[in-house]
Amino acid sequence: MSLHVTTATAGHAPIVASLITALTQEICDRTNDQSHFDHNEPLTARLCARWIEEGIYTVLLAYSGEQAVGVVTIAESHALYAEGKIGIIQECYVLPQYRSQSAGSALLEAALVLAPQRGWACMELCTPPLPEFAGALQFYERHAFRAVGGRKMRVRCRAG
Repeated sequence: MSLHVTTATAGHAPIVASLITALTQEICDRTNDQSHFDHNEPLTARLCARWIEEGIYTVLLAYSGEQAVGVVTIAESHALYAEGKIGIIQECYVLPQYRSQSAGSALLEAALVLAPQRGWACMELCTPPLPEFAGALQFYERHAFRAVGGRKMRVRCRAG
């Protein structure tokens, strides 16, 4: 399989939104809990396009031929504990039929190349729920990510 990774433009937003829809649906299905996300694909596409245009979101797409088969989205933040800027992988997804074919590895490797270019002291991510996604945890560990403790937590701060 011939894979290539490209940096998405605002024009790629509908493709990104479709992959993020698949990610959120897989999490809900595998955990048997539809309350994890209230996902709106058209809104996701609009936000993605705007954030790419504003330069506040970096999106990498993996392609097999002409088909987008995976995505990584990255936001920049700052952390005193890291003594500087950090890259946060917000979403990482590969279509199931392309897993174990290096698409995820190619995406993570491309993301890690960005770190020194952007001056990020580290890159962070949160795994999907465990134990349902233990394979994802193992995948990230194989790519030098290490658990630093805790669980991702959320509180909604806006209506809707």
